[in-house]
Amino acid sequence: MKRSILKKWLVLEVVALALIVVGSFSFTNTSEAPASDGYTIGDAATDFNLKNVDGKMVSLSHYKDAKGFIVIFTCNTCPYAVASEDRIIALDKEFKSKGFPVIAINPNNPEVQPDDTFEKMQQKVNEKGFTFPYLYDDSSSIYAEYGAKKTPHVYLLQKEKGKNIVKYIGAIDDNVRNGAAVKDRFLANAVNELLQGKEVTVKETKAIGCSIKV
Repeated sequence: MKRSILKKWLVLEVVALALIVVGSFSFTNTSEAPASDGYTIGDAATDFNLKNVDGKMVSLSHYKDAKGFIVIFTCNTCPYAVASEDRIIALDKEFKSKGFPVIAINPNNPEVQPDDTFEKMQQKVNEKGFTFPYLYDDSSSIYAEYGAKKTPHVYLLQKEKGKNIVKYIGAIDDNVRNGAAVKDRFLANAVNELLQGKEVTVKETKAIGCSIKV
């Protein structure tokens, strides 16, 4: 009887020890591999292949002569994005010829936000006269990889040794609601510093806008 009780006790101890070891291993693995939250300054952004409003596919690799890119996640519907449209057009006019074209991407799911369909995107381009690609992130994968949270949300990339390195993340400027009241052009300042061969002074700001609808 005593031997039977002792044997059961030993089995329970072995099982408990095994559970502790497995639990510790799982906890260690989780803490060493946190979930990615998008790009940070200095990361290399991977290329994408998204449909433009003209039906053609667009990738960063298509821009052989570009020095970098102004990637802006935006949409048709957010009041902050709409208030930024003229400034985005102006940024493309200012910097495309200098090697930093604007690439606009709509990450919103039209099933959640019906006015962000591909057809509505085409209408927006015709109404506003966009001079840059307006791409549709239909799989909602590119905005997630970048870590964009708002519309508009800016990622400034610079070509370095065949890679697109993130140099600035955040807002276009310090007054997303009113372009006439802007005092600090965060994005434009960052592009100009890169063009002058300097390091970007203000590398990150808070993007102000609507949450991405997925």
